[in-house]
Amino acid sequence: MKRTKKKERWIQHYSSFQKILLVGEGDFSFSACLARQFGSAVNMVATSLDPQEIVYAKHWSCATHLQELKRLGCRVLHEVDVKEMNRHPTLINMEFDVIVFNFPHAGHFPGLCERNVKLIKMHREILKAFFKSASDMLSSGGEVHVTHRDDYPYNIWKVEKLANGAGLYLKEKVEFQKKDYPGYHNKRGGAIGSNKTFPLKDCYTFKFSVGTWESEEEEDEEDDDDYDYKYNDDVDDDEDTTSSGSLGDEIGWILPVMKRLHIK
Repeated sequence: MKRTKKKERWIQHYSSFQKILLVGEGDFSFSACLARQFGSAVNMVATSLDPQEIVYAKHWSCATHLQELKRLGCRVLHEVDVKEMNRHPTLINMEFDVIVFNFPHAGHFPGLCERNVKLIKMHREILKAFFKSASDMLSSGGEVHVTHRDDYPYNIWKVEKLANGAGLYLKEKVEFQKKDYPGYHNKRGGAIGSNKTFPLKDCYTFKFSVGTWESEEEEDEEDDDDYDYKYNDDVDDDEDTTSSGSLGDEIGWILPVMKRLHIK
């Protein structure tokens, strides 16, 4: 009996035939959106930084999405740090056509708003390590996608420059529209109001691929020219773009939640 060839399905930049790794997921609604469109998630791996119990506590909307991903064959991994994901025991020998990191963020810290130089430096350190890790996990012709706000102060993260330091170059920059991904809910990173969404203003998906030339010398992390020191600490939290790809959650919030869940 002749087998019926599976039909390729697309949603924006993503195909059901691609091997896709999604990192820093919040409530896994973006992964679930792709899986629904494809009708199968066997080529997808979706990850979170937090343990499963903490994901459920922070993003109680995740339950339906995780069930759907399981039903459609997606491999879901928790406690995956984007800075060293290339050494993760499950991922270490895997290659991907697309690696997706939506709205990376370092988390919340007392007294640090989005314009704070220290917080911006933390954001940059995460992305810098992520690009290095991701560049080791790409298949031939593969791409790294980072969706990010490109207005102030997010544009002084210098995303393109950080990617260049890992041998990746900008292939394309396309406007990101949330409506293009039905069911996607962008979640705040860190531990403050983590199940809330945040404003999506001047957003783009930056598509990077491996460069064909020797990348420029890596920039000095202490290069003050990369930062704008004219910032205001008194910023409304609603103005913060804080995503589900956070690192450095406040221990003061996590411990009581773990206690309630009887997690040791």
